[in-house]
Amino acid sequence: MSIVSYRRTFKQIFKGVWVRVLSRLAYFSFPYQVTVFLHKLRGVKIGEKVHISRFVFIDDRNPELVEIGNGVAITIRVMILCHQRDLSQYRPDMYAMECPFKEGKVIIKDGAHIGIGAIILPGVTIGEGAVIGAGAVVSKDVPPYSLAVGIPAKVVKTYH
Repeated sequence: MSIVSYRRTFKQIFKGVWVRVLSRLAYFSFPYQVTVFLHKLRGVKIGEKVHISRFVFIDDRNPELVEIGNGVAITIRVMILCHQRDLSQYRPDMYAMECPFKEGKVIIKDGAHIGIGAIILPGVTIGEGAVIGAGAVVSKDVPPYSLAVGIPAKVVKTYH
């Protein structure tokens, strides 16, 4: 993951506003084909036959860091994040907001299924055919054809 500063050019600010407007439209849109189209406009890389429900939040700072394969299902209220605070230098005499962001790609491979309300954190790859249980918080890679559940998500079953 890389560390990023706050400074932005006018072009970056304008792009950020545009991406966030599209993000809000995608969040409330339906049917799912419109939702997928709007996320593609934002820069999310999305394969064929992908279903993204309403009320799905895909990182609005770096949507281009999200890659979604073919035949993926992302259910309602899922959050996919590509940035978070780097708290490695955090100490009692500072505000957490002073810490820079660290960013990482999120890759969801072909045929994966992301359950209701799951949260996918930066730098995670979800393997082909993997299933993420409802409400799981995925902070580490999930192998192909496995079921990951819980907080933090742990693999509880592998499909052969």
